[in-house]
Amino acid sequence: MVERARDAAHAIWRAALAAADVPPLIDRALERLPVDLRKAPALVVFGCGKAGGSMAAALERALGARIREGLVVVKDGYTVPTERIVLREAGHPVPDARGQAATEEMLRRVHAAGADDLIVFLVSGGGSALTPTPVPPITLAEKQETTRLLLAAGATINELNAVRKHLSLFKGGQFARAAAPATLVVLVLSDVIGDPLDVIASGPAAPDPTTFADALRVLERRDVGARVPATVRARLEAGARGEVPETPKPGDRLFKRVTHVVIGNNALVVEAAAAEARRLGYRAEVLTHGLQGEARDVARDLIARARRLPPRTCLLAGGETTVTVRGRGRGGRCQEFALAAALELSADDRLVVLAAGTDGSDGPTDAAGAITDATTITRGERTGRAAAAALDDNDANTFLAGAGDLVVSGPTNTNLLDVYAVLRE
Repeated sequence: MVERARDAAHAIWRAALAAADVPPLIDRALERLPVDLRKAPALVVFGCGKAGGSMAAALERALGARIREGLVVVKDGYTVPTERIVLREAGHPVPDARGQAATEEMLRRVHAAGADDLIVFLVSGGGSALTPTPVPPITLAEKQETTRLLLAAGATINELNAVRKHLSLFKGGQFARAAAPATLVVLVLSDVIGDPLDVIASGPAAPDPTTFADALRVLERRDVGARVPATVRARLEAGARGEVPETPKPGDRLFKRVTHVVIGNNALVVEAAAAEARRLGYRAEVLTHGLQGEARDVARDLIARARRLPPRTCLLAGGETTVTVRGRGRGGRCQEFALAAALELSADDRLVVLAAGTDGSDGPTDAAGAITDATTITRGERTGRAAAAALDDNDANTFLAGAGDLVVSGPTNTNLLDVYAVLRE
């Protein structure tokens, strides 16, 4: 019975990934743009994010020679063949010098654009870390340290980006400021709950509603204010006092020539997962497209909910949980969720749990996530590691690898948040 549910979980995962496939999303987006890119005499393409390579390749197939040139920054291992648009790899989730060099090149090139130029900007999740351009005197190493501290403290993507936007020359609408007065068409693959344009990749071409004061509050709320580099805190404090210009805000005239189109989001993959669950004979119940919270706490809640459901039900959710790192192990939010869920299961629970990221990379690991059940703990502990100790050490990856429960897809070249499912047989 459990094996059947595990097979179903794998099928549901594959259906979710298929819905996130980028080329069809690009093709559909081109049909509903206010600007007909197929008739543009020439255009330039820039971009950033884990899905940037597949977005660039799909755009080349659709528009061909109308693309004059381009430059897109992607995560290591996320390149695909392109002809006119150059792809540059860079570090993620901690930014590196390659990302800084590529971003600075984009800014130099876009500054030369005029009122008659048409620029297509491709944005997807991961773009924020891939485009570090710290404001002097902040160094890249100091921005890296700030990112590490916030990630380890369990900061949400919204909190992390509120800080990063105010340390950057690129984020928080500043790419759009550099591109003005050109016309800018922004195609967005959303990896953020609710699709807020200012948060996805830190909104390089979107108005920024956050302030320096907001960024300071994030540092205090996550208890890292005393540990971030002095230059970072000095920059944010100067901005809060009005001594440093703010990022472009809603209502700024420069955004009149900027059009954003969200071409795909988490609702798309969750609904595809639900359709596949129904095809397999399950009653699909979608809990939310906005799942948030500490991964292990959310896992306990979903297991409790699933126990109350009738048999042959699949409880589904999409979103992005967080992990407060206290140990020294390896893992990610989906693997931590899956291990925490397995620890909740007894031998009588005929529940199977799926948690996986659509980008194929959960935290700093090569696994997308995991599929676990009531036998996971026994299988994993045969390797000599106690499951509870592994969870305490944030070492879900090692434990679940020993149990044989990891979901490994490799880079998917898309990024539409995570898919969570609990199947009750």
